[in-house]
Amino acid sequence: MALTAVLLLFGLLTLHSASSVMAQRGDLPHYHYVARQGIGVAMGIVLMVTCARIPTLWWRRFAHHILAGAVVLLVIVILPFTEAIAPTVNGARRWLRVGVTFQPSDLAKLAIVVWTAALAVRKQPLMRNMRRGLAPFLVGWVLVLVPVALEPDLSTTCLIVAVAMSIVFVAGARVGHFVVLGLACIPLAGPLLLSGYRGARWESLLLNPGAIPDGSGFQSYQSLVAIGSGGVTGVGFGEGQQKFGFLPESHNDFIFAMIGEEWGLVGTVAVILAFLAMIVLGFRIARRARDTFGELLAVGVSSLIGFQAFLHIGVGLGVMPATGLSLPFISYGRSNLVAMLAAVGILLAVAREAPGGEVQRTAEGPG
Repeated sequence: MALTAVLLLFGLLTLHSASSVMAQRGDLPHYHYVARQGIGVAMGIVLMVTCARIPTLWWRRFAHHILAGAVVLLVIVILPFTEAIAPTVNGARRWLRVGVTFQPSDLAKLAIVVWTAALAVRKQPLMRNMRRGLAPFLVGWVLVLVPVALEPDLSTTCLIVAVAMSIVFVAGARVGHFVVLGLACIPLAGPLLLSGYRGARWESLLLNPGAIPDGSGFQSYQSLVAIGSGGVTGVGFGEGQQKFGFLPESHNDFIFAMIGEEWGLVGTVAVILAFLAMIVLGFRIARRARDTFGELLAVGVSSLIGFQAFLHIGVGLGVMPATGLSLPFISYGRSNLVAMLAAVGILLAVAREAPGGEVQRTAEGPG
């Protein structure tokens, strides 16, 4: 909770610096995006506390219903006649606008964690068997991955795959099964990864990363300029220059670069260590969990936060093509922020139910 609070406060500070210029250019108050993010923080904290109080047995019991709800929302987003509530933004349909605006894929990340953990408990004696153990997971995963990929949102698709496989690996799946699945997916994944703007980004990253780019590698190049400008201690809070239109999405997709520019190596290392500490604590909670479901749930949540954080950081450092993934708790975006705080709440619920946790102490009474 302390790490989450620190990251949230640091995120609001960084977001104000990264977004103030953009807000004023749009004739908005300099604090516009921070105020909106603050609403997301409040909503997320309420949901975090609620999830922390929900017994993990409830998540296991309703795992299939949660997954079904997420799939329905994902399908609504991509249907051809739902443009009114799921408009195209920057060439993709990822948002639902029904009074509130949110990304169903953020809910899908949590749904996959809960459903995969629940099914892994049932299938654990068969996890070493490809057909009876691992194959049933593919059905639920495909139901989520196909609509997410059709939005298109390939980065979230890859994130969900990584998180889901982390859970089944801990549950006992064989490494050889992952190799077989990976080879089987090459004919499908290859064209998706290399087509259109994605292919241009890979080409820019792998073949010509140091040259001044035109379009495909512009963001990554400017991100490296920002981080390089920060040096060891940064240029100072609020003094960064990339936010003046040089680095697109500096308040969201490339906020790590803004941290590097204004807070320098010290700031970026501190952020990385904070996420590493959160992952370590998450796996420690998993190790102490009351049962196997709690263990796998904690592994899934920790993997979700960790994978998303380090994919974002990898983009900022230029070792990966631009993905569009937010930096948890820091980047602008209330939908993802609320989902990540809900994930922390689930992790807290596992910790409360662990031997020696709050739930057990309350049941035993004083002394």
